[in-house]
Amino acid sequence: MTAEVPTLLYIDDDEALAHLVERGLTRLGGFKVLHAKSGTEGLERITQGGIDVVALDQYMPGLDGLETLERILAIPDAPPVVFVTASQDSSIAVTALKAGAADYLVKEVQGDFIPLLQVAADGALKQARLQKARDEAEAEVHASRDRFAALAAERELLLREVNHRVGNSLQIIASLLHLQANSATQDDVKAALTNAMGRVAAVAQVHRRLYTSHDLKSVLLNQYLESLLDDLRRSAEGNRMSRLTLAAEPIEIDPDRAVAIGIIVNELVMNAVKYAYPDDSGPIDVDLRAEDDELVLSIADEGVGDSAPADPRSTGMGQRIVSAMATKLEASVARDPNHTGTKIVLRFRRAKAPAAKSAVAAVK
Repeated sequence: MTAEVPTLLYIDDDEALAHLVERGLTRLGGFKVLHAKSGTEGLERITQGGIDVVALDQYMPGLDGLETLERILAIPDAPPVVFVTASQDSSIAVTALKAGAADYLVKEVQGDFIPLLQVAADGALKQARLQKARDEAEAEVHASRDRFAALAAERELLLREVNHRVGNSLQIIASLLHLQANSATQDDVKAALTNAMGRVAAVAQVHRRLYTSHDLKSVLLNQYLESLLDDLRRSAEGNRMSRLTLAAEPIEIDPDRAVAIGIIVNELVMNAVKYAYPDDSGPIDVDLRAEDDELVLSIADEGVGDSAPADPRSTGMGQRIVSAMATKLEASVARDPNHTGTKIVLRFRRAKAPAAKSAVAAVK
């Protein structure tokens, strides 16, 4: 559309009336008026461009008004059309409006309808401008959504690739620690390397889970813990974990908290391996379940319990790690006094609660 006085194309085979329309609209000062004597001529002029609004007569030789209207609206970025007729038949108005005309008015040969034509044409222009602005806004919204979707897909792909590479790198480190532990001749060195391997594997498993998961924001704890325990069974102390079991519900949790849970399970399982059964192996049970808005994690054995002698070689590293991870989870940690052997129970919320405080009990 033009930036100054808009151009109206008046399509009518009545040249005298067309002259009246041109003089009247020019005098009113709202439009520059061009005239086309037929539908075909009007269509040719519209395709040349520069027409802002069309006033279209119904009865013309050749193409009549409705046929011309249909062809005008088929032109890309067609101008709005005000349908004009001398007929008082309202069905023509309904047909024209349904066909896509912006407005409709009845003409008479004296030209008294010209002020109404100016109002109708002006209204059609404003309506067309609003519709164009709305269409452009919607197109921009759709384009923005498409760009956002493309960026989100690219980000997800990159995150998967990062998790894949980090998981692989950590798994290599865990494998090297496993080889080193198997070749160690001193029991305390073997135990330290095995513990380190378990800690690295706990983190690696989260990244591997995120790489294969449909959701990069959560980890299924039952699958994660099962893979983690499989890693422990293949470790240097694996022959003492033949009776290591897991009972876990399919609970989703964010990756950071999953890492903390995995490291706690690793430390407490290794703690049970070292102290619960000094001369043999025995059952070690890992259990995870939901209770209302809390998660309950327990690691239990049927070993010697508090009667185990203190290990002078112990550095307390495992206890400090469990305490740190429990703080991260905002979890309470307690020993079950009614359990034969040792049973450590952690309780924490499904989601992080800023106001929650942790009460961390000592772990042997």
